[in-house]
Order: sequence, then C-alpha cells, then structure tokens
Amino acid sequence: MTSVRARIVTAASIIMLGNVLSRLLGVVREQVIAGLFGPTATTSAFVAASTIPTMVYDLLIGGAISAALIPVFSDYTNDDDSELGSVAGSVLAWAFVILLVAVVLLELLSPWVVPILATGLAPEAQAEALSLARVVLPCIIFLGLSGITTAILYSRQVFTYPAFAVAAYNGGMIVFALLFASSLGSTALGLGVLLGAFLQLVLQVPGLLRSRMTFSISLRHPALLRILRLYAPVAVGLVVAQVGVAIDRNLASRTGEDSLAVMRFATTLVQFPLGLAVTATSFAVLPTLSRFAGAGTPDSPDPTGSLESFKSTLVIGLKLVLLVIIPATVGLAILREPIIRLLFERGAFGAYGTERTSLAFLYYAPELPFVAVDQILIFAFYARKNTITPMLVGVVGVFVYVVVGLSLMGPMGMPGLVLANTVQNSLHGVVLFVLIQRLVGSVRGYGLEATVSKSCIAAATMAVAYLGADPVLHNLFTWNTIGGLVGYVVAAMSLSAVVYVALLHVLRVEETALWWRAVRARLG
Repeated sequence: MTSVRARIVTAASIIMLGNVLSRLLGVVREQVIAGLFGPTATTSAFVAASTIPTMVYDLLIGGAISAALIPVFSDYTNDDDSELGSVAGSVLAWAFVILLVAVVLLELLSPWVVPILATGLAPEAQAEALSLARVVLPCIIFLGLSGITTAILYSRQVFTYPAFAVAAYNGGMIVFALLFASSLGSTALGLGVLLGAFLQLVLQVPGLLRSRMTFSISLRHPALLRILRLYAPVAVGLVVAQVGVAIDRNLASRTGEDSLAVMRFATTLVQFPLGLAVTATSFAVLPTLSRFAGAGTPDSPDPTGSLESFKSTLVIGLKLVLLVIIPATVGLAILREPIIRLLFERGAFGAYGTERTSLAFLYYAPELPFVAVDQILIFAFYARKNTITPMLVGVVGVFVYVVVGLSLMGPMGMPGLVLANTVQNSLHGVVLFVLIQRLVGSVRGYGLEATVSKSCIAAATMAVAYLGADPVLHNLFTWNTIGGLVGYVVAAMSLSAVVYVALLHVLRVEETALWWRAVRARLG
C-alpha cells in the first residue's frame, strides 16, 4: 500500500495546488463583489439568481461525477482508449441535449422559479434577481460539459487540467465584474459567470486531445445504462437536497435583506479549506477506491486482500483531510474577525458586514471536520457502486435541517439557519461513518484514531500559542490599516502553522512527511 499511498498523496497535491489558485481567486471574487455591491439586496439578488444554475448543475451533472461517471469511466481505463472514448462521447452528446433543453425550459419558467428563492426580498430586488437569472442560465451548458470532462480526465488519472481549470471560472467573474460593473451594474456579475464557465470548459479540452472520442446519441452501450442505474438514487437525493436549498434561500431571505449575502461571504471561508484538502483528496482516492470496489464480494478474485486495500485507502484519505481540516477549523474560528476584515471590509462592505459575517462563520465552523469526513465517505460508497445509502441519509438530513431551521430562525434569525445547516451536515458525516463500517468492517487498527488525536493535540496547542502571542501581535500590528491587518493575519497564521506542523513532526505523524515529499516532487 506504500505505492498506493504515495500515488494518492501525489494526486491530491496536484489537485490541491490547483485548488489553492482557484480558492484564492474565489476569495478575490468575493472581495470584488463585496467591494462593488456590499452585503446589500443587490448581492442577495445575485445569490438567488446564481443559485438556479448551481442547483441544476448539481442535479444533472455534479452529483453524477463522483457517483457514477468516475466509477464507470474507471472501469474502461485499462481497456482500449477507443472504448472509453465511445462511452465518454455518448455521455457528452446526451448531456449537451439535456442541458440545452433544461436551459430553454428554465428561461421560460424563470418568472415563477426566481420568487421561490427570493420571497423575502423587496419587489425591486426580486426583479433584479429575475433579470440576472436570465443572464446566467446558459452557463449550465458550459458547467455541465466541463463537469463530464473532469470525470473523464480524473478516471484516466489526469489531474492537472481539471485542477487548474476551475480557477478560470473565478478569474472570468473577477475580470468582467471589475471592467464592466460601473457601466452594467449587477449584470456584469451574471456575464462574468458565463465567461468563467466557458473558460472552465475550454481549458480542459487539451486533456482530451489524445482521447479517441466518438459522439453518439445512443443508449446501446451498457456503460450508459450502468451510469443511469447508479445515478438514479443520487438524483432522487439531489432533488430533495435542492428542495432543501430552495427552502434555505427562502427562509434566509425572510431574516433580513442582507442574510443571503452574509451567508455567501461566510460560506466562502468555509469552502476554502474544504476545497483545498477535502475535494483534492476525495478525487485523488476515488479512482483507487473504485479499483478495489469488488472487495468482499463472492466473485472478487481477492475478496480479503482487496477489502483490506479498500479500507486502507479509505483511511489514508480520512487521515489526510483531517490533518488539514482540524487546524483550519480552529485557526479560522479564532482569526475570523481579522480575516473577514482583511478580505471584505472595503467599499460598500463596512464594519456591520464584518460583524454579521463573523457571526455566521462562527456557527458554520463546527461542521468543517464532519463535512470533510462526509465527502470522503460519500465517495467510498460511490466507489462500491452504492449510491442509495448516501441518498437516504441525505434525505433525512434535509428533514433535520427544516425542523431545526424552523425552530431556530424565530429566536435567532439568520444564525439559527446557519446552525441548522451545521447540525444537518455534521449528522450526515457521523451516520455515514457508522454505515460504511457496517458495510466493509471496522477501520480500527489502521491508525485513524491516533492521527486524529495527535492532530487535535497539535491544533489545541496551536490555539494556546496564538492566544499567548496575541497581545504582542496587537502591539506590532494595528488593525486600522490594510498593512497592519495583513501583517497581523500573516504573523498569526505563520505562528500557528509552525507550531502545528512542528508538533505533528514531534508526534511522528507519517502523513505529514508524505505531503511534504509529494509537494517537493511537484515543485521539482
């Protein structure tokens, strides 16, 4: 398993480097939106409008990437490239037709769809949301085809193109908004989404040039039926999940005109570490997990050995993400105010926006380790061609969110909805962790408990070190200027990182050495 572990770490490192660029540009994107429009009704209108293509993409393509496309495509990577090209070409052709029909229907139905997501906004803001929705809806086609391209490349263990293509999406939004916001207003954001989605697709095309792709709208290939069978339960779960998203947007719009905007800015911080560590590691381990997918079944050539390899690979993924996400959770929670001030507090985004965003993030933060584990576990179920279990757990999670959210939004307002989201996502991760062990057996004995314990000890010590140094840092760096904020945040994060990594080394955590070797290898 040493070679498998090294291969996973190397792949995760490639994806993570691309995600670093993407997430940094994502933060810049949110800075641009915050500076140009602030936590206002206009930003909330854009959030409502851009939610529609995101929901449709997640339903039609996003959920299928890890649940069906990569596992099925991976089955053909050891065969003649023409077979994979035939399957992938048929999927792309069908996807284009379905996505085109979806865009046309949504353009016609948008006057009825948009109010569902923005009920609590003023009539002017609802009208703005409708106008923006009609602009951004065509991006569904580009995002969908890009997602399928990503699945093809990941199944072939080609990680560089999809890892860095996502950065183009954020880059397109940034450039277009900065150039045209003064003349086009919020419409510049919508057109930026279109440009970014197009670039995300185009930049992955070079990775397909060596594939012998044959496009056909036919359901004859057995792989297409396998994809549909695997994805059917996921689609049901996603329909329920998207209903949950619609309810979330609807309820949030009723707690204040800035709530959707504030929750978006806070979610940017939540998604940053998840995108860096969790998404990278998840897609790195999925092809390997898929190769061990027959483990423990009667027709498996090596049911015992393959099952052990499956569990070992799964634990490697869990260790890698938790080693990053545990300190990230602690660090972002204690540094949330200066980070938010540094990232967003300028232009139309004032001190009140910082206060509200900090509060929202504080309630989001506890879910981070659970969401990190959850995504790896979902991919583990998908690798074993089990898409029903995550779907059922997700459906239950939506009902949990609705019950908790309706109970808390009255006394707490927007933070109550955020807390309900945290309860939902945390419960999802815990339940899947219990269920995966019922499916493949206990993961005790693989070192997961020791790694998590050492990470928690190092993260707690890191927090104590920061709190002890905080008075000194305040004397050295004032928060009244951008330079002072940059100095404070950089110094605090550097101190925390050094303490955490040093303690991991002292505690002899093997995965840190693997990360370092992989990064050094990629940097030459």
